[in-house]
Amino acid sequence: MKKLVVFFLLAGILNGFAQQKPKLVIGIVVDQMKTEYLYRFYDDFSENGFKRLMTNGYTFQNTHYNYMPTYTGPGHASIYTGTTPSVHGIVGNEWFNRSSQTEMYCTDDANVVTIGDGTESEGKMSPKNLQSTTITDELKLATNFKSKVIGISLKDRGAILPAGHFADWAFWYSKTGAFISSTYYGQELPTWVTTFNNEKNYLAYLEKDWTLLKDKSIYNESLNDNNPYEGKLYQKTPFFPYSLKGMYESNDAGVLRATPFGNNLIVDFAKKAIEKEGLGKDNTTDFLTMSFSSTDYIGHILGPRSIELQDTYLRLDESIADFLNYLDKTVGKDNYLLFLTADHAGAENVTYLKDNKYDVTNINTYSFRKELSDFSVKTFGVDVVKNYSNFNLFFDRDSMAKKSLKLETIKETFKTFLYTQKFIKRVYTEEEVLASSGADFYLNFIAKGYDPVQNGDIVILEKPGYIEYSATGTSHGTPYTYDTHVPLIFYGNGIKKGESYDKKDITQIAPTLSQLLKITYPNGTEAILLEEILKK
Repeated sequence: MKKLVVFFLLAGILNGFAQQKPKLVIGIVVDQMKTEYLYRFYDDFSENGFKRLMTNGYTFQNTHYNYMPTYTGPGHASIYTGTTPSVHGIVGNEWFNRSSQTEMYCTDDANVVTIGDGTESEGKMSPKNLQSTTITDELKLATNFKSKVIGISLKDRGAILPAGHFADWAFWYSKTGAFISSTYYGQELPTWVTTFNNEKNYLAYLEKDWTLLKDKSIYNESLNDNNPYEGKLYQKTPFFPYSLKGMYESNDAGVLRATPFGNNLIVDFAKKAIEKEGLGKDNTTDFLTMSFSSTDYIGHILGPRSIELQDTYLRLDESIADFLNYLDKTVGKDNYLLFLTADHAGAENVTYLKDNKYDVTNINTYSFRKELSDFSVKTFGVDVVKNYSNFNLFFDRDSMAKKSLKLETIKETFKTFLYTQKFIKRVYTEEEVLASSGADFYLNFIAKGYDPVQNGDIVILEKPGYIEYSATGTSHGTPYTYDTHVPLIFYGNGIKKGESYDKKDITQIAPTLSQLLKITYPNGTEAILLEEILKK
């Protein structure tokens, strides 16, 4: 009898272990989300969106990016590969490639074509430039490709890079109002996607005004509407209410991206994907990646202290609450595992800082590039600057050869000149980057974002607070905490409640998911885990 009891106990334990894997993993990336927004807007959130995740999930309060540049393409790639641009190769959104001597975009692929109702260029995209595997790739391999993996975003890079090399599909939004893909994934869109596109769901959002979700008194965490730090949304005065129909009729359906309703459309499309693709319906784990991009578009144009941005987060909170309720009903409360993070954070508007007596300013990239060329001509009699972008400076070997100039001399001369610029903090040559020992905190960031095959001869680090952008709105890209500090919350299947204030790196997410799913780590990761959520 005792043996029988022991047998059933063991069987129950083993059965419990077998059921620990979630039926569906959902990765949510909120583009340009600062951790601060969880707390600045906390009192205005509902109980069932961000608060539900924070209250019932595990929150890592001190999560950071560990490389430069902190942009969207590298951010999404780093989250899902568990490594940095120096390994996965996505060193920017777009960049000058030293090896090929050409400009390239992170998901460009000339060998594929658009499928769906998009323009020719919008669909010539794939993950071919991503050099390491993702957690989604490893899930496909672990299940002999039985798992379904689908990536969804308004941005191509936000859909393609998280979904990885082996994805069933990645879908992104076209300025036509349709979700499109490329022949990398198939020869024609699934029927349900075509049906969704034919319904023109985007019109439901563009045929109404964008008004405040709540009473204007609620928005006391933001600056006044139409303040001098805001840019113009499609040439319209940045002031509520916005006539989205008018913006649409003067432009195209792409205007939806710079409204909070772009996020709503992502949720609408994700629900349809879960339903029609049967995600989470059997015991083989599926993976859905979602990237909310409207927060980034609005942040860039209107800035982090705008009422528009706050309203966007209050509406996103409602969308997340709605999506969680949908998951509860369709997949089951205990059957899904969800994480939420961001691809980067964002700086304060530099003019706002300056007006409040912080001696910083915005840098015009094109003017700075001209200064570099003018200095070169004045010093060497020839322009040896091939390209300046993403904080990288490239030198033209052909121009140098005509004047018999040595690269070492060029580097040291430019380094001296760059240190005369008020906004420059550090200047590193390729040799210094590759010899990084970790002793220089910021050089370590640069080294992790540097690929010697693709990056420049010199990398510059600007001083904190300065920004290569316009005087209105904001941007990102630096290794400073205002760009690196992002939210990270795990919620759902097997995740206990809690929080940690220990410093964590964004590259710990993917290997931790691998451990939770009991599958192989992505092949480029250092495999450092978030142990707090692994301990039962």
